[in-house]
Amino acid sequence: MPETRVTIASAVGLHARPAAAFVQAAAQRPCQVSIGREDGALVNAKSMLAVLSLALKHGEEAVLRTEGAESDAALAELADLLARDLDAVS
Repeated sequence: MPETRVTIASAVGLHARPAAAFVQAAAQRPCQVSIGREDGALVNAKSMLAVLSLALKHGEEAVLRTEGAESDAALAELADLLARDLDAVS
């Protein structure tokens, strides 16, 4: 199961609009996607409430893990997404 660490780039952290953009992208992938902190439990990245509950802040490192079909491609795409300022996404 592929895993990576990525620094949250959005100025507001993974909250509201950035979280919605990330969750929507994760939901389009056929594999399981999880996100969380290294020292905590990972949550379902396809669940808006679960992602918001993490309250990941700007500059904080998140663990991103995928499992199943197309997991490597999903991991790369979603890590790239988190490494950008998603609050600028329209």
